[in-house]
Amino acid sequence: MAKVVKSKKAKAAEILHLSLTNKNYMIIGLGIILIIIGYVFMAENSVDGFLPTVVAPILLVIGYIVVVPFGILYKDKSANGDITEAHETVSVGTKNIKTQ
Repeated sequence: MAKVVKSKKAKAAEILHLSLTNKNYMIIGLGIILIIIGYVFMAENSVDGFLPTVVAPILLVIGYIVVVPFGILYKDKSANGDITEAHETVSVGTKNIKTQ
């Protein structure tokens, strides 16, 4: 019985697969809205104001560094199960059959 050997590139391709769902897009959209609100607050003409000097940079940092990357890297637990089930059915169907 022959063993099926997978290359390291094939394994790396399976691990690095990013599938974005509607939930991911909602989180990324929330991050973009936070970034836009941060820039609107920063556009205020007051130099000594609370919004442009304190709130706007906090919103921008949260939007750029926390929310958008979280939206990209977030993985649904229900979607993850569907991918592994589909992968198992593909690997079961591949057999080496010796014919004459």
